[in-house]
Amino acid sequence: MAVTKRVCIYTEEDVANHKSAKSCWITCRGKVYDVTGFVPDHPGGDDLILAHAGTDVESIMKDGESHDHSDSAYDMLEEYLIGRLGTEATVVRDDWEAPDDFHPEDTNSAEDFEKTQFLDLRTPLLQQMWHANFSKSYYLKQVHQPRHLQESARLFAYDIFEVCTRTVWYAVPLIWLPITANLFLRSMLQFNGPIPTFMSNPLLPLSLTSTVTLDAFAKTLPCFFLGNFIWTILEYGMHRFLFHIDEFLPDHYAFLTLHFLLHGIHHYMPMDRLRLVMPPVMFGILQAPFTRLAYILFPTPVANGIIAGSFAFYVVYDCMHYALHHTKLPAYLRHMKKYHLAHHYKNFELGFGVTSKIWDYVFKTVLPV
Repeated sequence: MAVTKRVCIYTEEDVANHKSAKSCWITCRGKVYDVTGFVPDHPGGDDLILAHAGTDVESIMKDGESHDHSDSAYDMLEEYLIGRLGTEATVVRDDWEAPDDFHPEDTNSAEDFEKTQFLDLRTPLLQQMWHANFSKSYYLKQVHQPRHLQESARLFAYDIFEVCTRTVWYAVPLIWLPITANLFLRSMLQFNGPIPTFMSNPLLPLSLTSTVTLDAFAKTLPCFFLGNFIWTILEYGMHRFLFHIDEFLPDHYAFLTLHFLLHGIHHYMPMDRLRLVMPPVMFGILQAPFTRLAYILFPTPVANGIIAGSFAFYVVYDCMHYALHHTKLPAYLRHMKKYHLAHHYKNFELGFGVTSKIWDYVFKTVLPV
């Protein structure tokens, strides 16, 4: 499917960053102009145009006392057109409060695209992101303004790829709890003595469970709890410093697309039931460097116990994340639901904890709700 090239979309912040003789942008009637090459030739002198660099000049161009510009001046301005200002959505706001029974209204896809010219929810999103015609600033403003559909929006045009982006919540415990149990058993057995590797005999622990001693269990359990603790740090750290790397994100379509796939789509469509837990392939990729590091830093029995504890808390995290978006919950979880939804609908720069606020308190990123 061909993607029609659209005019580039910028924000007022983009324009404000270009206010010098070396890079001079202005706006007029909702359009964005790069007049850097015109600055030395401006009939009123370069000082006058630089005084309004990075701002909207519509009123000053119509000001009779200053100089009421002719139609030919506006025609000349069109030669420097580079884009237009985007229309901002206003779903996220500082006074937003999460109701106990939160059911947002569905987004009118046609009206939303006509208004914002961001992403058309009626067509596959990934190709649109790859051919992005908007700046990073406009992308970040729009992707953090939630949209809601009855069904998941498509990422890919082809079903064979699309199915890999959708995950039912119960796939997480079905896949990762058996792996967690295997690692826990291996840790206990390895405290008693060496055993074959997972690759050579993955089901070995099940046949040796009767040989596990209380002493081995007592050694594995602290490692498991350490893994629980380490996961809480990873949960906060990856959410804040990887998924919300907004400030350091390069203004390039490839990086914007990667950001969108990792976490942007979740903020863009936070109530999408099939994109609330990590696809197994994605978690498999993300966990690989951390588990490898564990085996480098610790003896194998200790590492397996720590990894088992981390995986167990990952399962709790992802299942809880789904519940916070879609399930009626007991008191503590009800509060965490309001807290997490506020991260989506009130302030996405605070409130990174999902299972608890511990590290939000430590790093002073608690979101008042």
